[in-house]
Amino acid sequence: MTTSQFRFEGPQKKSRLDVCLAGGVEDLSRSAAQRLVRAGAVTVNGEIEIRPAHTILPGAEIRVELPEPEDESELIATNQSFTVIYEDEHLLVVDKPIGITVHPGPGHNSDTLVNGLLFDFPEIREVGEAERPGIVHRIDRDTSGLMVVARMQAAYEILSEMIRERQVRRVYTALVRGGPETDEGLIDAPLGRDPRNRQRQAIVEDGREARTRFRVLERLSRTTLMELVLETGRTHQIRVHLSSIGNPVVGDGMYGRAARGPGGLSRQFLHASTLAFKHPITGETMQLDSSLPEDLQTSLDAARQE
Repeated sequence: MTTSQFRFEGPQKKSRLDVCLAGGVEDLSRSAAQRLVRAGAVTVNGEIEIRPAHTILPGAEIRVELPEPEDESELIATNQSFTVIYEDEHLLVVDKPIGITVHPGPGHNSDTLVNGLLFDFPEIREVGEAERPGIVHRIDRDTSGLMVVARMQAAYEILSEMIRERQVRRVYTALVRGGPETDEGLIDAPLGRDPRNRQRQAIVEDGREARTRFRVLERLSRTTLMELVLETGRTHQIRVHLSSIGNPVVGDGMYGRAARGPGGLSRQFLHASTLAFKHPITGETMQLDSSLPEDLQTSLDAARQE
């Protein structure tokens, strides 16, 4: 078992325990949080709480005992929903929907993208790291969009090096609250664990180098549609960087406001829209694009009417 502990700091005045856990423990779904609560694995201010709907107030200390991920030898193949927009014998480019975690971890042993990849492409079991076969980069559970996955070890090694050397262009589309002062810019601010909440990332003086380029696509009355290009790929990088300049991603409850976005949007408006790279084996220049999912397009249309 591993232990995760954090203090609930809002920004809302109160929250259900299961919602609070899903927001405070990375890659923990609300349903998994409910199971942990009912199993007696969660304490609030030192007292075991078994009601998922228990009200949590700001300042509450929450501690949860998390089961260890399944052994790498126990990774199982399960049918998951995702779209493959490109495939050859060496690699895949998948369009990941929201709500699916990339690889197994606490609370997610059989419902991840990796489990689905093993179901459809069993050969990746021998590619890369055993606990996350084929994976050379990841995106958040509640971010949709494009990921490249290696099907062969040679492609994995080259793609991993390309990611490290920043030779893969990763472009995101985001709707943010307010808007930046300039139409283009670079956010260059190091990231690390938030010393006040270990489940969050923050700009810290001794953090890892992190750079995000931005370009305004469309300014609206209350929000701005932006294009973000990762020059580095740190955890939650875009979300933290945009929040740091006063323009958090719409619907981002961790680094912004948890209120619903335009059109009733109930998740963060962040989509991995473009991947561009040279094919690791053939050298062919590739660019793959993904249009906004229906919920994000509906939200954008609503924002245009505000």
